[in-house]
Amino acid sequence: MSERISITGAGIICAIGNDSKSVLESLRSGRTGIGQMKYLESRHSYLPVGEVKLSNGEMKQMLGITGDEPMSRTTLMGAIAIRQALEEAGLKDVKGKRVALISGTTVGGMDLTENYIERMKTDDSLLYLPQSNECGKSTVEMAELTGLEEAETCTISTACSSALNSIILGAEMLKRDEVDIVIAGGSEALSRFHLNGFNTLMILDKEQCRPFDDTRAGLNLGEGAAFVVLEKNAEKSLAYISGYGNRCDAFHQTASSENGEGAYLAMKDALDMAGLAPDEIQYVNAHGTGTPNNDISESQALIRIFGENLPEISSTKSFTGHTTSASGSIETVICLLAMKNDFTPGNIGWKVRTEGGIIPTLGKENVRLENVLCNSFGFGGNDSSMVISREVNANDETISAEYESETAAEYTVTSVEELKELKEFVSPMESRRMGKLMKAAHLASFRALKEAGIECPDAIITATSRGMLEISMQFLEDIAANGEELLKPTLFMQSTHNTLSSAIAIRTGCHGYNITYSHGDDSMKWAMRDAERLIATGKAETVLVGSFDESTPVFTEFAIRAGKEAPQELYAKAIVLTRKQ
Repeated sequence: MSERISITGAGIICAIGNDSKSVLESLRSGRTGIGQMKYLESRHSYLPVGEVKLSNGEMKQMLGITGDEPMSRTTLMGAIAIRQALEEAGLKDVKGKRVALISGTTVGGMDLTENYIERMKTDDSLLYLPQSNECGKSTVEMAELTGLEEAETCTISTACSSALNSIILGAEMLKRDEVDIVIAGGSEALSRFHLNGFNTLMILDKEQCRPFDDTRAGLNLGEGAAFVVLEKNAEKSLAYISGYGNRCDAFHQTASSENGEGAYLAMKDALDMAGLAPDEIQYVNAHGTGTPNNDISESQALIRIFGENLPEISSTKSFTGHTTSASGSIETVICLLAMKNDFTPGNIGWKVRTEGGIIPTLGKENVRLENVLCNSFGFGGNDSSMVISREVNANDETISAEYESETAAEYTVTSVEELKELKEFVSPMESRRMGKLMKAAHLASFRALKEAGIECPDAIITATSRGMLEISMQFLEDIAANGEELLKPTLFMQSTHNTLSSAIAIRTGCHGYNITYSHGDDSMKWAMRDAERLIATGKAETVLVGSFDESTPVFTEFAIRAGKEAPQELYAKAIVLTRKQ
């Protein structure tokens, strides 16, 4: 029997509404939420953004939170969306059920860290805040605010595909009978950190973004959260998840390949799993950021999939802004609203076709959508796609294969002195551009692959609690010192948690499954669990799993002052898992 993965509830908060009803009204009326900054304090206030139209205090009031303790907008928005999703699913009490809360985020509580970083160095009352930019902290806080304290919690950080990958993981866990209920999605607050980061890359538009338009000049950043409740074989469903794919473009850390190879493979996998032909898709919610590079690359991938008979396609980022890690779940909920209400959201702002690009829809009413495709692509070429269907597809995948895994090789790096050995795999010129954690991750990974006799694994999975901490802290310090001016784009390019996983994929040419777990001390547990699942279900024969973390003098001082054990300066362990013969 095929396993039907039902979406039974959904919650959303973003620039165009604080719930599904208001978001629906904005979509149908063509009303954008992009405008002038109100809550984010930045020297670049001239840049339009898609802010949630609530202050932190107003969101805390909605959630019944008292007290003046600082709390990240990432946590607050996520908790609001989760409560909405649970309410729609009719889940007032989940006691006795195996529940998982899976969230996607990249900045986590960075909006707090960047505001308090200088005070934290001298004020012992703020010692808990250094952990705020650890992605997993926001997920745990969301669980506590929504009555999910007993749930398993997990955090995925694959840049702008994080939330969609969270939903995909939830579906896999349900198919394998690991849980009874999954609440999956993502939340991301605007911060000076990533506003300035994108600005250094010169891909922010000073006007409202125009995805796929020939005059497009970049993206507008946004914020928000959305979560869906997933259940297996539920009696009532909003829709079904019938297929998905996670692939890596393996091309560049911030740019997409000309032919959109990663996007093409992700969409093809999603259609194949759903058992659908391209002409059975009525609508595609495109990633469509509005940058010159993304939109032409995604256009080429869409044309490769659908040929001349393109379905209705639009990017809704001209409504919400690019909500980065939360975009996949926000756009999943938008797809659900479109299916339920028989319309396609318009690609507002589009006027002129780009040579070689698609012609997006400006919006249509009275369109019955049986199957829609949602695209979500992140830095490093982490590309994911998902098919959402109105009815159960007879070809829904059933996971029946069972294979055992074994460790083929492993290698660990724990000191800076060992990094000189990287010259075996990386030229001195390339090595000079790498931070110490990047060097350690490469050395451990390529030593393990060499020992296992594998040049390119089928999948790459990374676990990291703090990511590229040294580089992130340096970027924060530069913002504080230089007043958001003269910042280095190379620092931001290497600051995302999935930088390590994607860099190894680029070097090995691995277009396979690629994911990064960032959930504190449990990160490696989730990574190994996922790797073993891939092998058990026959989706991979070889998986490279890495556990990579570092500390800095400032962060170590925070830990010691807080009475915690000093973290290791450097730790990189790579394991090659293979299918047992």
